Amino acid sequence: MNKVILLAALTLSIASCRSLKDTGSSSFSDSDSPYVKEEPKVKPTVKAKPIVVKEEKVKVIESEDHVAHKYYVIIGSFKVLSNAKNYKSSLSEEGFTNPTILENENGLYRVSIAAYNDENDARTKVGSIRTKYEKYNDTWLLIRLQ
Repeated sequence: MNKVILLAALTLSIASCRSLKDTGSSSFSDSDSPYVKEEPKVKPTVKAKPIVVKEEKVKVIESEDHVAHKYYVIIGSFKVLSNAKNYKSSLSEEGFTNPTILENENGLYRVSIAAYNDENDARTKVGSIRTKYEKYNDTWLLIRLQ
């Protein structure tokens, strides 16, 4: 009879341990345990994607600033000029100052939201736009060829 009771107790014990394994819980919360310290919640760091850089011969089509620059922060590209103009208008309404439309040798219209003669300034602006505006995380850098 003692063997039967011992076997029943062992079976119950195994079943109980199995139920803990299946549910992942215990009879008390981890926060009740003096041996468990909460880990600080840290946001995973998002690795910044590299900045795409393209070199192109471009001409300024539409700009408030009539000076040609070496580096342009590109936020949109279009095959149709009217689409580029509409996008430029919407960017102005969104608060971007002096968006510029450029045309490359292949007839694509690039919409730039900033232009520089210093590459580091241009790269900083690309990073700033990507950080500030999630929807513009594909902003890239155009280097104007002469």
